[in-house]
Amino acid sequence: MKYIKLYISEDSERNVLSEDLRQAEILSNYSCNIIYSTMSIFDSQNGGRQSGEQERCLQANNEEFNTMFGYPNNTIKTSKYNVFNFLPLNLFEQFQRLANAYFLILLILQLIPQIASLAWYTTVLPLIVVLSITAVKDAIDDLKRHQNDNQVNNRSVLVLMNGRMENKKWMNIQVGNIIKLENNQPVTADILLLSSSEPYSMTYIETAELDGETNLKVKQAIQVTSEMENNLKLLSAFDGEVRCESPNNKLGKFTGMLTYKGKNYILDHDKLLLRGCIIRNTDWCYGLVIYTGPDTKLMQNSGKSSFKRTHMDHLMNVLVLWIFLLLGSMCFVLAVGHGIWENKKGFYFQNFLPWNEYVSSSFVSAILIFWSYFIILNTMVPISLYVSVEIIRLGNSCYINWDQKMFCSLKNTPAQARTTTLNEELGQVKYVFSDKTGTLTQNIMIFNQCSINGTLYGAVYDKYGQKVEVSEKTEKVDFSYNKWTDPKFSFYDKTLVEAVKRGDRWVHLFFLSLSLCHTVMSEEKVEGELVYQAQSPDEGALVSAARNFGFVLLSRTPETITVVEMGKTKVYQLLAILDFSNVRKRMSVIVRTPEDRVILFCKGADTILCQRLHPSCTSLRDVTMDHLDEFASEGLRTLVVAYRELDNSFFHDWNKKHSEACLSVENREYKISSVYEEIEKDLMLIGATGIEDKLQDGVPQTIRTLNKAKIKIWVLTGDKQETAVNIAYACNILEDEMDGLFIIQGKDEQTVQQELRSAMHQMKPESLLESDPINSYLATKHKMSLKIPEEVPNGNYGLIINGYSLACALEGNLELELLRTACMCKGVICCRMTPLQKAQVVELVKKYKKVVTLAIGDGANDVSMIKAAHIGVGISGPEGMQAMLNSDFAFSQFQYLQRLLLVHGRWSYNRMCKFLSYFFYKNFAFTLVHFWYSFYSGFSAQTVYDTWFITFYNLLYTCLPILGLSLFDQDVNETWSLRFPELYEPGQHNLYFNKREFVKCLVHGIYSSFVLFFIPMGTILNSVRSDGKEISDYQAFSLMVQTSLLWVVTMQIALQTTYWTLINHFFTWGSLGFYFCILFFLHSDGLCLMFPNIFQFLGVVKNTVTVPQLWLSVVLSLVLCMLPAIGYQFLKPLLCPFNVDKVIDTIHGMKHPLPLPVLKKTKNTGARRSAYAFSHKQGFGPLITSGKFMKSKWPKKKQLLS
Repeated sequence: MKYIKLYISEDSERNVLSEDLRQAEILSNYSCNIIYSTMSIFDSQNGGRQSGEQERCLQANNEEFNTMFGYPNNTIKTSKYNVFNFLPLNLFEQFQRLANAYFLILLILQLIPQIASLAWYTTVLPLIVVLSITAVKDAIDDLKRHQNDNQVNNRSVLVLMNGRMENKKWMNIQVGNIIKLENNQPVTADILLLSSSEPYSMTYIETAELDGETNLKVKQAIQVTSEMENNLKLLSAFDGEVRCESPNNKLGKFTGMLTYKGKNYILDHDKLLLRGCIIRNTDWCYGLVIYTGPDTKLMQNSGKSSFKRTHMDHLMNVLVLWIFLLLGSMCFVLAVGHGIWENKKGFYFQNFLPWNEYVSSSFVSAILIFWSYFIILNTMVPISLYVSVEIIRLGNSCYINWDQKMFCSLKNTPAQARTTTLNEELGQVKYVFSDKTGTLTQNIMIFNQCSINGTLYGAVYDKYGQKVEVSEKTEKVDFSYNKWTDPKFSFYDKTLVEAVKRGDRWVHLFFLSLSLCHTVMSEEKVEGELVYQAQSPDEGALVSAARNFGFVLLSRTPETITVVEMGKTKVYQLLAILDFSNVRKRMSVIVRTPEDRVILFCKGADTILCQRLHPSCTSLRDVTMDHLDEFASEGLRTLVVAYRELDNSFFHDWNKKHSEACLSVENREYKISSVYEEIEKDLMLIGATGIEDKLQDGVPQTIRTLNKAKIKIWVLTGDKQETAVNIAYACNILEDEMDGLFIIQGKDEQTVQQELRSAMHQMKPESLLESDPINSYLATKHKMSLKIPEEVPNGNYGLIINGYSLACALEGNLELELLRTACMCKGVICCRMTPLQKAQVVELVKKYKKVVTLAIGDGANDVSMIKAAHIGVGISGPEGMQAMLNSDFAFSQFQYLQRLLLVHGRWSYNRMCKFLSYFFYKNFAFTLVHFWYSFYSGFSAQTVYDTWFITFYNLLYTCLPILGLSLFDQDVNETWSLRFPELYEPGQHNLYFNKREFVKCLVHGIYSSFVLFFIPMGTILNSVRSDGKEISDYQAFSLMVQTSLLWVVTMQIALQTTYWTLINHFFTWGSLGFYFCILFFLHSDGLCLMFPNIFQFLGVVKNTVTVPQLWLSVVLSLVLCMLPAIGYQFLKPLLCPFNVDKVIDTIHGMKHPLPLPVLKKTKNTGARRSAYAFSHKQGFGPLITSGKFMKSKWPKKKQLLS
């Protein structure tokens, strides 16, 4: 596979800050007299700021002052209702739905006697049922939100009040309070760190809730507040004033200034502890509350909560409007017919059919009849449609919650459908946007393999010399010889341990370099138990590996590193740390050994270190590079280790240059880099490491399966490019067999445009021509109504773009070119992205592709993306719960996504499509009989059916069969669904229910209503019973029509059912029996005699069911209505088959599913190298050399004065 590097630029990000001056506002009674020129930084950096708040001003321990600004308290509120506003607000929301408002208007019309053609209860009963069921569901959902809110808001924290610590609930914390946090306690609000139990008031935090990263990060208080330590008297007297930026959603940015005792102190992000972090390895710390509740960066990143509606909901709204137009047209035609009939015939029969007093002419009568028919034909849009949809969605959501194959036993976490409104949308997903860390990966680094002096270690072989995969049954290496070993560490190659034990020089040098060349800090809090603080999980894995093999980092000071080498303690003098940076891609340490040798140990990316090796290492380098290729082919993160022994005089001269470079004012960074280059050369190669960034279980197989389902997967991550690309290869998002990989890294709009067009030209040369059909289409369409069609490239390609280039494309006029380029690529990797950019990418695809999108992530930085997508999925687990709490669906492992989409999503979509098709059909067939009957009733708005039949038709007689189909039907079982992902494709194009399918339902309904009216009429016309009595009366005809109708729609649902269960049989055939039971009850003598005005069909059933004409009508209606449906169902797959029809035919021809293909690891061609990931930031080097991590504290002021 070839790389296409379109533009070469540095990877560092630039912050463009305005330099406007702004004078601090002077408040009456209280003085915040801070004036400094750079506070305009706030204006340029704030994202998501509250309107009206330009900057935040507060004073510690001064509640009266802080309340003047009206800052919110620390209450979190995600619920919508309370006891008082639930009923009005919920009803208001429900009546915003077009159908509910329609039925409310219909009810009002039915209360007008002049036009009331149906009893009021035929509408009010279904309306109350629908509103009640929806209200109960909304109340239950909101009650859960209330419970979650209360659980968080009622947590307790220690607050400094009147010189002593008091327990307060989180919700009562105010801006300006000083709070105390202890080890393993979550941070209550966004607080300024004042002091802590650790040296130099350093505090270790875990930010998994924010960014999904489990490695610890370090924060440090400023010196002036650190001196207060845990002295409550000093803390109570602290009256520092803080001016800082207004609330925003930038997790990595904070700018402010503290004024205390007349002096100003600059504040930055390293001094701020954010809500959602957890205190680790720190006994206690004190903090000043800066942002609370909705102002915290955690909540600012939550984004706007919007009510998500499915594409099917939007389609139903359009179809309901169509039905309204059809209904209005029919009513108009019937009203005109009534006017003509009254004018020509009715006017002359007023002695027999007198007009009402309010009818003065046939025109007035026609107007009233229009509204009467509007009421009669209202069942074309039945209100039970919406309550049935809610029940179906609830049932399919329960299936997700109950799915044992989506239950993670290790975390004891089931899958959760946190919303019940998006189930069928799961069967229509076209784009998946995934976070990397914690979503695709476990964020766990494992020392997997290594190459030392040309020998490969880590692979496991059987007794025949064949390489075998490591499994739970594979025997682990015994590290019992080392008392410092970590029991969690696993390694399987015994030859490496044997080499260590026999004292192999190169093996010892290799592990010595790993134990010395790093910025990891060690602490022995409990005797015999070491705790390592590493800013990068990779470094932690390497130092832990060295520890387990017998080279234990015991402790360090700014000048020394203490290592236990195979049981012997040695102290190395630390002379210099040449720290890592994104440009250098390596780090080095220079130490003096106990034998008084000066050695430089270096580790870094192979592309960098191989250029700095001594010429004598050529042959060893070639062997090591082959091993690196093998590591890369297995998706390991690689690292080269080398050393150089230095002459004392050479080091002395170099150290002098280094000191001068560090003290220089101009071009300091360049001079330091040049000095580093001078000493990091002529290195002797030791070997290489292969670290596994452990993927979530089943991720490569899941992605490959989703790709077969034509689902495109984009990775949106804040991680750097090398590690993101490495994971993309390991996950099969990018492949070596691709025809090209485009890297977009321009830093201005023009360069980005050139890179995008170059990529488009290679994938589809004609895409840049004006004659290209898509360009012509885009030129003629308004930008807001655009829908970019699918474009087919001339091969398989991948795209990599960083956050800065993405910003240039999104903020400029390049969004269409960016989208067209990305959509033609098989895999897309977006690196160094902010949470806002993740949401922007999702919105871009939604806006111009008009397809269903799904976002999946695990941290607070993924919340905006999760909320922006049509479907948001949260990964629940140790990485944090913020994403899960804002998601629509949640589970603990990425691999469950394929089951969520290909099984539950596809079934839900298929069931909903069958439901809608059948529901519209049965109601058209039911309602349009009135239309034909009107031609024989003088257009008088008389109903064909009994009033009670109209009331119960959708609520009782036909609801259970369709619910049975919509809850239990399966065209193929779950095994076949996963084995043939191609079955998912119809949902992406919405083939099973769309406007065309709706028109088919309408035509089928019109035909069936025609048959259902004229067959019974022809059967009963001029007919007599065996005793000579006439049976062609209105009531007998009504009974024959409704009985024939129920038989026809029941057989139609039976024809649609592909998976029969006992429940389906009971619902389908039981509904017919239930109909006859209710029929005999409603037409019973007792009921009709007790309520003659309500129950008017006295004795009709007894007289009609015994005549053969009824059953002849049923049989003829069944045959004539079913034949077209059966013929269509048989001929369609033969004449106009979908691709999925061929797959289903294949499945029907197979007795058992074939086993899933084994995913084989492809060997790397050598063009790609797996990248080692250091920390995203500068390492701990400056902190170590400063000595601030040591137990000795800053000297007190008295000591300084003396």
